[in-house]
Amino acid sequence: MAEWKRFDYSNAEKILEAKDVVVKFNLRGRVLTAIRGISMELYKGESLAIVGESGSGKSVFTKTFMGLLDQNGWVDSGSITYTGGAFSKEGIDLVPLKQEKDWLKIRGKEIAMVFQDPMTSLNPLKTIGKQIQETVELHQNLKGAEAKKKTLDILTDVGITDPERRYKQYPHEFSGGMRQRVVIAIAMACNPEILICDEPTTALDVTIQAQILSLLHKLQEKYSLTIIYITHDLGVVANVADRIAVMYAGDIVEVGLCEEIFYNARHPYSWALLSSLPQLGVKGEPLYSIKGTPPNLFNEIKGDAFAPRNPNALKIDFEIRPPYFEVSPTHKARTWLLDPRAPKVEPPALIARMFEKWKEVSPNA
Repeated sequence: MAEWKRFDYSNAEKILEAKDVVVKFNLRGRVLTAIRGISMELYKGESLAIVGESGSGKSVFTKTFMGLLDQNGWVDSGSITYTGGAFSKEGIDLVPLKQEKDWLKIRGKEIAMVFQDPMTSLNPLKTIGKQIQETVELHQNLKGAEAKKKTLDILTDVGITDPERRYKQYPHEFSGGMRQRVVIAIAMACNPEILICDEPTTALDVTIQAQILSLLHKLQEKYSLTIIYITHDLGVVANVADRIAVMYAGDIVEVGLCEEIFYNARHPYSWALLSSLPQLGVKGEPLYSIKGTPPNLFNEIKGDAFAPRNPNALKIDFEIRPPYFEVSPTHKARTWLLDPRAPKVEPPALIARMFEKWKEVSPNA
């Protein structure tokens, strides 16, 4: 895949900011804390990838931006300020919104989502043309022939050839990759400011994955989109993300530019994720796997949540939650290893090699 031009953060303006967000769920009479005080900024026009193991809270966190939490879940504290589109002047805190009519001003028109499985997102009894056109009519105030023309234009935009014929077909007549394009078309029909892509390439082969990611990038450039990619696979976002936020057990443990996370990661969990990438494996050697399991979020977590799985954990990691330490103006990590008083811990050999490459290209490393 071609190298794409990176986002310029020097004059970037925030479009969404989360501060100290805590999300809880009531499950079988017990309270589970799924998101543990996350703060994060999203900049207009950037691509942010949120990565982490299944169950780390990636989807739950982004669902709070659209009011899509399950009925047994709620935002317990914190704020999520959106300052895009119709709310660019004054901004709006999304947390207090409770009524469906309030969320309809945000959902689709301001923030849209592409879900994991297109077959569960599409109605099998309606043609794909009708499904896209419904969205066009609802969000773009077009009717009849105008709405149909816009629908055909969107189908062309997402790379579906012969849109007139495809307009009349049903979801089962499309391949997996084409169904994913249809779901993206429905999201684009809303004309959103922010597009959230939840595992957009799951269950697609490598060639189709590259095509879908390339399509999303083209749409981003054409419509000035801000995109959030949610994935458990760091390899998927290597070429499309401007920044990467690494999530573990309901917290963002490290965030930085794409190249900073790949070549200069500082949190032991980021090291583990990178080490487990098949693309970085050494021929003849067993693939790396992260030992242990994530913590039980029904229980209060003390210290660094990754400490029990971290062979280099310090005593303080089990006692006090680390603050963020700044590595660069665009890169920070929540680990005591960055404290000036911490003993020097050597990263795994693979990560050390990546760091050497980083020093070759970055004079400030």
